[in-house]
Amino acid sequence: MKTLIIAEVGVNHNGNLDLAKSLIASAKAAGADIVKFQSFSATKLVTKEAQKASYQKRSPSETETQFELLSRLELTVKEHMILVCECKQRGIEFLSTAFDADSFDMLVSLGLQRIKIPSGEINNLPLLRYMSRLGLPVILSTGMATLGEVDAAVNIVEHSGVPRDLITVLHCTTEYPAPMSDVNLRAMVTMRQALGVEVGYSDHTIGIEVPVAAVALGAGVIEKHFTLDKALPGPDHAASLEPNEFHKMVQAVRNIEVALGDGIKKVAASENQNRSVARRSIVAIRSIRAGELLSLENIGTKRPGTGISPMRWDEIIGRPAARNFAVDEQIEI
Repeated sequence: MKTLIIAEVGVNHNGNLDLAKSLIASAKAAGADIVKFQSFSATKLVTKEAQKASYQKRSPSETETQFELLSRLELTVKEHMILVCECKQRGIEFLSTAFDADSFDMLVSLGLQRIKIPSGEINNLPLLRYMSRLGLPVILSTGMATLGEVDAAVNIVEHSGVPRDLITVLHCTTEYPAPMSDVNLRAMVTMRQALGVEVGYSDHTIGIEVPVAAVALGAGVIEKHFTLDKALPGPDHAASLEPNEFHKMVQAVRNIEVALGDGIKKVAASENQNRSVARRSIVAIRSIRAGELLSLENIGTKRPGTGISPMRWDEIIGRPAARNFAVDEQIEI
């Protein structure tokens, strides 16, 4: 199964449309299947007094409120339309996370193919119901949530119109960057087993090894923050991958997909030539006369494995030699 790889631009466009378009082109070149933005109205998302999260304080102004930060990062409807067209021209799927009903309706009007629900909205029952009523495939991030909270959200999404087989739950650790000790990647497997849904991983760690490991554990979706330059001002750039790093992650994921195979233990095509070289046959370890009984004293096992397999040892021991055998000659019966 091919892993769906999402380049999470989020707000790394810094409110600059040209930067957003460059991110789309770079995400496509790096091998992403989807490039994802965030659609919101700061007025509907936070109070004007709300303070920034610790990772958001990387923005230029320390005194800036979360409302002021997000207001600078809003995308207009026209800008959304331009980005959708840019994605179509580049041959990459456009996706955006909606944080309110109006933003969601706008995205649907632009041809949204699937719904992405962010970790912070996992307990927003009205919004979960509103977005699920159309029956579109849902990708649900689960940062900061317990298994019980994820279960409750999945049930709401399902009962509101999305079949469970169209729901993918992303394990996530909501910290930027996320410490390795808090990743707990096995929780992704737990959710798949407990909830009966497809799973994936939304990564906030430094580097690419954890998303690659997630694919090996069965992740069908990988989401990773994407930037052109980690040094750019803004809350998410530092914990994002630059294009060359993202490309390496994509290549590693694609290699793991191939390496996982079909699960049937069999001789690989590339191994066939080595079987006879690396395995042994039953051979004479001293000269043997015709009729002499084959025993521990006159036979042993040596490479190559082109003769009688050592697995037939018990069948060979005690038999009379069919003919004379020289040292190292393969035994015949």
